[in-house]
Amino acid sequence: MKGKKILLGITGGIAAYKIAFLIRLLKKEEAEVKCIMTPASCDFISPLTIATLSENPVYIEFWNRTDGKWTNHVDLGLWPDVFLIAPLTANTLAKLATGYCDNLLSATYLSVKCPVMIAPAMDLDMYAHPTTNQNLVTLASFGVQILPVEEGFLASGLIGKGRMMEPEDISLKLKEFFNVRDTFKGLKILLTAGPTYEYIDPVRFIGNHSTGKMGYAIAEEFLKRGAEVILITGPTKLNIIHPRLKKIDITSADEMLVQVKLYWKDTNIGVFSAAVADYRPVYREKQKIKKKDEEIILNLVKNPDILAWAGQHKNNSQYLVGFALETNNAIEHARKKVLNKNLDAIVVNTLENEGAGFGHDTNKVAVLSKDFQLIDFPLKSKKEVAKDLVDFISNSF
Repeated sequence: MKGKKILLGITGGIAAYKIAFLIRLLKKEEAEVKCIMTPASCDFISPLTIATLSENPVYIEFWNRTDGKWTNHVDLGLWPDVFLIAPLTANTLAKLATGYCDNLLSATYLSVKCPVMIAPAMDLDMYAHPTTNQNLVTLASFGVQILPVEEGFLASGLIGKGRMMEPEDISLKLKEFFNVRDTFKGLKILLTAGPTYEYIDPVRFIGNHSTGKMGYAIAEEFLKRGAEVILITGPTKLNIIHPRLKKIDITSADEMLVQVKLYWKDTNIGVFSAAVADYRPVYREKQKIKKKDEEIILNLVKNPDILAWAGQHKNNSQYLVGFALETNNAIEHARKKVLNKNLDAIVVNTLENEGAGFGHDTNKVAVLSKDFQLIDFPLKSKKEVAKDLVDFISNSF
């Protein structure tokens, strides 16, 4: 972890006494450590101890009451490679989940640009409470990495789940984080996401129910691992802002193909998750079609096969992954696409599986490689599916 910048947030739980040991471990690994303490945490461990071990001033208040100097939480949020909050109390957990911002730590959390990792610590009944569970689910949906609590003796004298993960294990998790983060460093990823809209007239179009959630989750996962991502996206309500992301908004299949042709030759990996309309109207009316006849005939023409084009123009060093959403015989159709489109792998999902497909926050996929090896994954959140897919690509590329 030499030279890695770790911002450590310390909240007011008894497990705060263990943070001195964690800082020593991180400094031993030559990491740079800065610490934010909540006022309540100062009752459990001295700011002087934290400052001495981290070799940096400790940040507690928004401003120094002695000299009037302001502590800039925005600058703090821009500094780290990772923001670790340990221990995380139930109180601060609730603040983070709801955006409540009444101290320097919670203000910095709302400002950070880096990944966030939390190590909860609380008594067993607090940890088991439905609100705690809901707050953890909320943070997980934001992409926060949650370090699992441990079971054992608690400060209350009870035995159960709620202990903060031990400092040695937290240090190992940070090492794993940094190792994974650099997996795709220096590589360019071309990613398509969302639907395409094929206009019939100025107000009507042919489209589908794709929300782009799967493609955007994959983009975020590649960015977490150090890649440069070019995201060509159809119309969605989603957005990502990242210094290594180039986001290109398109509407139609023809527009998407233009952008793919522009960028494909200079990228290392292509992941084509967009739900591209297979057909478009032959003519796009200039004015809205008025309702007058009992029937209307709409002539359609086939759209270009963007994935097949990329497969035809793929060089030996490039890796290409397609997506196939099917309603029946999913694996059989996927095998044909791997062969016909010169793919290295295809991600298969089917509307036959509950919780999979468009609109859901979950997905159930299988990955079929070019040698027809099939890996079947269980139903997971789309963020977890994205991790599985990027892991697969990392091991196969």
